[in-house]
Amino acid sequence: MKAVTDDLREQVHAAARRARVAAHDLVLATRERKDAALHEMAAALRARAGEVLEANAKDLEAGRAAGLSQGLLDRLALSEARVEGVARGLETVAGLADPVGEVLRGSILPNGLELKQVRVPMGVVGMVYEARPNVTVDAAGLALKSGNAALLRGSSSAEHSNTALVAILRDALETAGLPADAVQLLPCHDRASVTHLITARGLVDLVIPRGGAGLINAVVQQATVPTIETGVGNVHVYVDASADLDMARRIVLNSKTRRVSVCNSAESLLVHAAVADEFVPRITDALLAEGVTVHGDERFTHDPRVRAATDEDWGTEYLSLDIAARVVGSIDEAIEHIAVHGSGHTEAIVTGDLAAARRFTARVDAAAVMVNASTAFTDGGEFGMGAEIGISTQKLHARGPMGLAELTSSKWVVWGDGHVRSNS
Repeated sequence: MKAVTDDLREQVHAAARRARVAAHDLVLATRERKDAALHEMAAALRARAGEVLEANAKDLEAGRAAGLSQGLLDRLALSEARVEGVARGLETVAGLADPVGEVLRGSILPNGLELKQVRVPMGVVGMVYEARPNVTVDAAGLALKSGNAALLRGSSSAEHSNTALVAILRDALETAGLPADAVQLLPCHDRASVTHLITARGLVDLVIPRGGAGLINAVVQQATVPTIETGVGNVHVYVDASADLDMARRIVLNSKTRRVSVCNSAESLLVHAAVADEFVPRITDALLAEGVTVHGDERFTHDPRVRAATDEDWGTEYLSLDIAARVVGSIDEAIEHIAVHGSGHTEAIVTGDLAAARRFTARVDAAAVMVNASTAFTDGGEFGMGAEIGISTQKLHARGPMGLAELTSSKWVVWGDGHVRSNS
């Protein structure tokens, strides 16, 4: 067993060493070369979409046999439209400004030294993620544009899909004259490969976990490599006393039902008591009509079709056609509920009161706060980033959807003319 573990560690570390070599080459790549490679990758995905869909069908068949939930199967599934979507995402990233070399601040000191703080690539970025093959392409594209090499450790449930995608992306990189090792897929059948990646300090510069709470917590707690935590999404929509109830209905339905398997999907609904008599039956009917199971407090369970909510429901990220719902007596009670049960991902208020909106946005502690807009908009593509590497719920370095800028660090470049510092 030790020999097997040592062999797997060497596989991961060897891939990381190759990635470091590739990253050193990417530092010198011009925007023109990187953008050409991104367009080549997009074209290759379109040309070889049949290979991708054939591989994905194998993963879906295995997932159904293994009893994966409908939400996980949806995350896993690819279609012609989804392949086209990720290809367009690469082209969008190509059209964005290159973050590398951007001057963040600068000055000339009284002694004549010229200071500039500039963006630079992280280097080697590891991704650990579950059952979402589109992440394979998004991560590769964003890493390339920001000058990083990507080590991708997907789940075994998406093995065939990820293998096909990475083979296509590597071929495209070589065609474009960039190192294929800028994108590598790590072994996925042994969890030890995750351990070897997240403890490869000195070989890997950053690890980003993306998936369920168990995966994220395990990576954050065990990693010795710097980590950006992408959190789960226990997302709330609060309908305030002054809300336009037709608007609120549209926002709640879109937030909940647009796509239930994603982390920006609403999992909880809070309704101000002042509008509860009118809005609770309206939204209950609307949710049930869309196939949503409502887990409600006593104000909602007047309707026998509503299940009584438990304490566990308030903290659950369902990722399914379920929603927890309660009536609150004030905006402050809603804010307190979110503070106790929210995950810091996305929270929304529907209101016609400017003071209430300001209070909510100031006091709610989340990576994204929506005013009169669906929570579905918390997304790198929707925020103009082309794609996203994940949505960070931590507060250091990056928070919210992470795009190109969040995959860079900075360095100080100091220009002198024979300057030396005095001994005093």
